[in-house]
Amino acid sequence: MAADAFEQGPRTGVLHGGGVPAAPVASFALASTQDVFGLRRSAQQAAAALGLDGQDQVRLATALSELGRDRLACTGLGVSFALDQSAQQAFLVVTFTWTQGPPPGQDTLALAGKLVRVDHDAEAAPSRIVITQPLPSDGASSAEQHSRLTRVLRTGTRSTEADDLRAQTRDLIAALEETRAQREELHRLNEELEETNRGVLALYSELTQELEDTNSGVLALHSELEDKRHQLQEASEAKTRFWTNISHELRTPVNSVVALSTLLLAPSSPPLSDDQHEQVELIASSGHILLSLVSDLLDVAKAEAGHLEIHPEPVDLRLLVGHLSSLILSSHGRDEVTLVLPDLERLPALVTDETLLVRILRNLLTNALKFTERGEVRLDIVVDPEPSVPSLLFTITDTGVGIPADELDRVFEAFYQVRGPHQSGRPGTGLGLPYARTLAELLGGSLRLTSTEGVGTCVRLRLPDLSRTNSPHPEAKGAGQ
Repeated sequence: MAADAFEQGPRTGVLHGGGVPAAPVASFALASTQDVFGLRRSAQQAAAALGLDGQDQVRLATALSELGRDRLACTGLGVSFALDQSAQQAFLVVTFTWTQGPPPGQDTLALAGKLVRVDHDAEAAPSRIVITQPLPSDGASSAEQHSRLTRVLRTGTRSTEADDLRAQTRDLIAALEETRAQREELHRLNEELEETNRGVLALYSELTQELEDTNSGVLALHSELEDKRHQLQEASEAKTRFWTNISHELRTPVNSVVALSTLLLAPSSPPLSDDQHEQVELIASSGHILLSLVSDLLDVAKAEAGHLEIHPEPVDLRLLVGHLSSLILSSHGRDEVTLVLPDLERLPALVTDETLLVRILRNLLTNALKFTERGEVRLDIVVDPEPSVPSLLFTITDTGVGIPADELDRVFEAFYQVRGPHQSGRPGTGLGLPYARTLAELLGGSLRLTSTEGVGTCVRLRLPDLSRTNSPHPEAKGAGQ
């Protein structure tokens, strides 16, 4: 469709084909609500890079977010960004395409049409919705605009649902403030024009009504976002209460199982046959594993509720590594895998919460050993070469099965496990990596993971010395993920 055609007619319509779309600068698949949040952030960043003012940025981002949410259930849903610079007026063109799914909701199209130009192509294959946004003439060349858009879309950062809701709230508040200021200014002009020209007064009244309609739409969107924010908050609180309650309820019977199995194995107890002794040892081992999982689950719930306290103190790394070695080697039964621990004679002291650090390293090392059939699992500890504050780097590498590239972004989701033959005989809850990252962030550090399928995995834990920093978080007692 020619660029000048976008300057005329209503804001919504139906395309009938024949147009030659501009080559896309970037394309994205939309498969989840998180992708829609990312689309909103990318659209706002792209609009800012192309010189659109704050209100137009919010209009474009809101329209794309609503259309993306409406189309999310469709098969093969994708969105592309392009620049149409075929005429004197340049346009940003955003296109939704899908191969199968219900038609767009008329309410959604109408709402988006109040904010930007929207065209629905009902006859194309695949189906598509085209959003066209005129760009201001800021003197930038076509190549410069293309470079700006490419840079923003290919280097944009992902956001969490909480981040996106906060950003939308800030945008809507700013839009409301700007609309209110415009309305007050228009009222002042109305008083002046009323004394000189009745015809201009009629035109002004029409413009005021249009602004009132826009303001009502923004208020409706703001109200909807507030309702969804409250629903998310209530769901998160309910989940935390459930984790906490179920963990407490499980701990009592598990403690009983562990205690009774310990009594049965005690020298003062009646002697057991070899089979009975082996079976009781299996019960005791399983009870200890279950108790550890319940404790981890309770700690995750405490962290999300903000009740996990941090107790910084000097840590003797040699004793810590020795303690880890005894904990892990006692349950590690594979002769084909070697656990390599570092020589710590020259490392400086570290002030952090030793209990939480042990839990982090225990989870990471146990996880590495579980998925390594032969070779080695290595722990290295060095001084961070480029720290913003004095820090240590803990690196755990293994020669295990590795993680597929398309699964790397999901391994830090609570309860998520990479499926495959390597899971056979390796039970788990999917809490190890999320729990380790949560504790690392509570201690003011970070946890990063890289992996190559069939080669191995490398996890890097960076922890600052808390004696030389402020509290690791604004809330010293912890925060949720």
